Amino acid sequence: MAKYPVVVYGASGYTGMLIMDWLIDQQIPFTAVARNAKRVQEMMAQRVVRLESATYEIIETEHTVDALVKVFKGAKVVCNTVGPFVNFGLTAVEAALKAGCHHIDTTGEQSYIRAVRDQFGDLYRQAGLVVAPSTAYMYAFAEIAAELALETHGVDVLETATLCRGPRFAAAGVTVGSTASIFELFRSEQCYLWEKKLVPHAPGTTANVIDPSFVQPVFSLPWGGTSLPVFYQNDPRVHSCSSYVGFYDNNVMQLVHGLGQKWDAEYKDLPREHQDAVIKQIVDSTTPSMPPRERTTVVRTVDFAIGRGQLAAVRATVHGLTAYISTGALQTAAVMKLLDGETNKVGFVSACKAFGHRYLLGFLEQRGLARATVTQL
Repeated sequence: MAKYPVVVYGASGYTGMLIMDWLIDQQIPFTAVARNAKRVQEMMAQRVVRLESATYEIIETEHTVDALVKVFKGAKVVCNTVGPFVNFGLTAVEAALKAGCHHIDTTGEQSYIRAVRDQFGDLYRQAGLVVAPSTAYMYAFAEIAAELALETHGVDVLETATLCRGPRFAAAGVTVGSTASIFELFRSEQCYLWEKKLVPHAPGTTANVIDPSFVQPVFSLPWGGTSLPVFYQNDPRVHSCSSYVGFYDNNVMQLVHGLGQKWDAEYKDLPREHQDAVIKQIVDSTTPSMPPRERTTVVRTVDFAIGRGQLAAVRATVHGLTAYISTGALQTAAVMKLLDGETNKVGFVSACKAFGHRYLLGFLEQRGLARATVTQL
């Protein structure tokens, strides 16, 4: 049973430790939960800043619903970082519900998010609890931009892009868990929103995204479809929404695109256990270890949304820093609202709709992690 109001699940991982950094900064006690308590202690000692001033406990547990319910009980909020979420996420979502906790997580995996909505959205709403996937850089920054664009009267169509520095995976600060999630996308349907319906992208879909922040177009992919088409499907303001993701280094994205084509050609119809082995091999070869903490001189991001209507046209851009550190900040901003009982909606909901896009943007701006601009077109 958790002694403190916030559970960080996946505490031995890169993102979990950054969430703990921010919780400590805000003087919020937490329970760190993982499969291996000794590893959590070792990694926290190496990675978590201001640990000497923290109020926390460490609990070791198995990844089963029953085991997690026992650990989560007593807390109010579960911050879940255990991925790939399409493989492991629903177990924690179910456990948090049974333990009477809000659940926020750090993934934009579209197939997982659709499953959370369809299987648990109504159950969380009936319980008066929030389940908010993608409370993270991906894709809360793009959603903030989309919400800023929607402040222009008449906008009903959105196109968004998430552009971040990320060459060479581990060297750029992409974690082992994120890399596994990236390649799990090969197995999932990637959808955009068209006239209120989720429509699969054609195989091999790409985009050359143009932004005034860059000299050259950025080669981009649907990246599993992202969370935004799902979040806006039942939003009466939006008819259609498509989203793309690109790294500054076009060669990396072309490599991922090539792997996706190879998957469709050679691995798509293999038994799942064979596919698992292929994904593990790819992950091990690209991201063998935990990356160093992000540097603001290297990790910079641009997320924008173009909003259009019959006569309206607007571009909203959020410039940011350090995607993983910003994820820790967003998780903590959400925790603060949930502990105070200040949420706009309950049930399945996006971070911006649960806590307010202006609140999240302000939290990031005050800490030097983001700034936003809006231009009428």
